[in-house]
Amino acid sequence: MQRENLSDLAAFVAVARERSFTAAASKLGVSQSALSHTIRQLETRLGVRLLTRTTRSVSPTQAGERLLQTAGPRIEEIETELSAIRELREKPAGIIRITATEFAIETILVPKLSNVLAEYPDIKIEMVVDYGLTNIVSEQYDAGVRSGEQIAKDMIAVRIGPDMRMAVVGAPSYFRKRPQPTKPQELIGHNCINLRLPMHGLYAWEFERNKRELRVRVDGQLTFNTTSQLLQAALAGHGLAYVPEGMVEGHLAKGRLKRVLVEWCEPYSGYHLYYPSRRQSSAAFTLVVDALRYRPAKRG
Repeated sequence: MQRENLSDLAAFVAVARERSFTAAASKLGVSQSALSHTIRQLETRLGVRLLTRTTRSVSPTQAGERLLQTAGPRIEEIETELSAIRELREKPAGIIRITATEFAIETILVPKLSNVLAEYPDIKIEMVVDYGLTNIVSEQYDAGVRSGEQIAKDMIAVRIGPDMRMAVVGAPSYFRKRPQPTKPQELIGHNCINLRLPMHGLYAWEFERNKRELRVRVDGQLTFNTTSQLLQAALAGHGLAYVPEGMVEGHLAKGRLKRVLVEWCEPYSGYHLYYPSRRQSSAAFTLVVDALRYRPAKRG
């Protein structure tokens, strides 16, 4: 392999992912004309067209898509290794991208990472709300947050929170018009507030009692794509919501919400931070993982 191919491959991967010579050139810190020349040279050496160019867009050809899928991850590994080596002589720095739900960000990530941000000003953390069980490798996240049962076997998982429970709640005004359900099957007759997951459709409410598991497809007038919206609709009396217990404890204590089907909401494995097993951890990423790691309080 000719030595210049490595940098040219990195340039191609940038253009193919950005779908734009302008955006890729800005990301790489080179001129658009120089980047275009580099890609043409690579195509000439390989003897095949890698990109289809129009006046408005750039997209990989069949050969280009194959090269992107094979070379892209390897280029990332090389860049990660070089970054890690540089950080051996530098103070922790860099951008860490994490995808998680709103509740995980608000209750775990932000509180636990506040000291890291204060102590290491060169570390930047980007948190993206996502309910779609995103592929963190293809979307170029450093890590994601999910409950333990949802993590793929080829990922490293670090527990960052205690066991959790879900809660079915409704406002007192809602229950003045409808009886409280005593078993999950009775939810069919209720106005339930649905959560729609990207690429997965409506979320089925999950219950368990005495090792008996049930998944109920509920129906109702309202559907949202975040749990904070579910909570607000429930507080307004529009129906029943299925949300993390920790999200509603304050409202339950003040009587703004009532909880039902408590015995059907068993604890489950709490939030875990997960990331690819092949990932070479940078100093900044190692600090973030250690700060988030769950440490149960010692009983004394």
